[in-house]
Amino acid sequence: MNTHPSFTLASLPQTGRFLRTRVVLMRGTFAATIFLTDIVFIIAMSCLSGISYHLVAYGRPGNISLFLQVGVVAASIFAVSNLFRAEYRLPNFCTFRPHWGRTIQLWNVTLICLLMAGFLAQTTVEYSRGSNVLFYFATLVGLLAERYFIVRVTALARAAGIISAQRIFLIGTGANVNAFINRYQPWSHGINIVGCRFVTPIAANASAATREATLDRDFADAVASVRSLAPDAVFLLLPWSATDAIQRCAEIFTTLPVEIHVGPEPILYKFEEVKLSKLGPMASLQLTRRPLTRMEIARKRAFDLVAAALALIALKPLLVAVALLVWLDSPGPIFFVQRRYGFNQEPFRIVKFRTMRTLDDGPVVAQATRDDPRLTRVGRLLRQWNIDEIPQLFNVLTGDMSLVGPRPHALSHDREYEQRISLYARRHNVKPGITGWAQIHGYRGEIDTDDKMRKRVEHDLFYIDNWSLWLDLKIMFRTVFSAAGYRNAY
Repeated sequence: MNTHPSFTLASLPQTGRFLRTRVVLMRGTFAATIFLTDIVFIIAMSCLSGISYHLVAYGRPGNISLFLQVGVVAASIFAVSNLFRAEYRLPNFCTFRPHWGRTIQLWNVTLICLLMAGFLAQTTVEYSRGSNVLFYFATLVGLLAERYFIVRVTALARAAGIISAQRIFLIGTGANVNAFINRYQPWSHGINIVGCRFVTPIAANASAATREATLDRDFADAVASVRSLAPDAVFLLLPWSATDAIQRCAEIFTTLPVEIHVGPEPILYKFEEVKLSKLGPMASLQLTRRPLTRMEIARKRAFDLVAAALALIALKPLLVAVALLVWLDSPGPIFFVQRRYGFNQEPFRIVKFRTMRTLDDGPVVAQATRDDPRLTRVGRLLRQWNIDEIPQLFNVLTGDMSLVGPRPHALSHDREYEQRISLYARRHNVKPGITGWAQIHGYRGEIDTDDKMRKRVEHDLFYIDNWSLWLDLKIMFRTVFSAAGYRNAY
């Protein structure tokens, strides 16, 4: 076997039948343990929160059987749902971050199901609203803390070699194997690489018979190694254009009790959420998903409408005062209107308080610079404190913009940077925002180098790929209260 030692995370003695049996049992035990832990914890929290609330509010522990019933129903909904979603698999506990959103989402669904069940059974009057509220928040915090603790313990167990999410064997060219290892670092996900077979390089002018004989020899050696090591899966790391080799490998390894995976092409390293998709009988490789699902779009739009309307009502006196100052400071309109690209590169007219003596909106738009002579006295102050952006709340209400998103640029600047910055146009996959992830990190103001724009685009794409209402709230808070939100504002 052609095994590279730096790629092997399980030594030969660790690949025996006893260890393989232990690994399988450990995975099953791990899932069952977390499943039972969730059930016991939720039931315990239901009883504890109910008793605690009634002791404080009424001086007596209350009806413990009712608390137990609520806990059993809630635990059943939460734990069984997680079971069907395969949430208790070991690889899911290699990092805490995914649990944050998934746990909150499912616990909210659990609460809704509880309320619906109580309403249909006409038993809601028997339960204290105070104890239910305490149960919801205390259990949610406890579940997140439990997930964090499990992730930390799992990391220590993986490092000590106690548990393993999966044992895999690699077959492929040296370049592809190296790229795979360096890119994914499987050991960080609890995956043990038990062996690796490098495919013998074949000269470009070699005959078909020579190629076939070389591949058969390599695969025969690999089959012998896989039989002795008994991994869970075999990863074939060859260029996808090598269809004959892939087909031959699949034919050979289907005789073994292992999963067969065709490894990723280097082009896929540019995409974070690649998955196999099926539409009826058609199978395809989905490189990207919609930036936001329809439900996420609806949630974001509802939040924008409510928050923008409330902000306009609260800031009405400020809007009137600023409009008066702009009108008195210099001749010209109060508002500056300019064409920008919005969602899907649909042009719209952005509204801002006028801060300059010019109203550029043509094929050439000069960027604002520090100490720009075109700035008015009031305009300089408005820009420094981001007050000139407030009228864009009207753009939010009309649906052209969102409160948070990639900042829109003048059309001429968009056309220029689309040609120079990779994936620049992907910023338009969501609505532009009054503020954004790039702005609160100081990436705003004059763009005098391509590197500055690249940094801005990187932050915008991070926002698109990681959107949540919580992230929007965080960005809005930092826009107002952090120093970075005002950096390079001129």
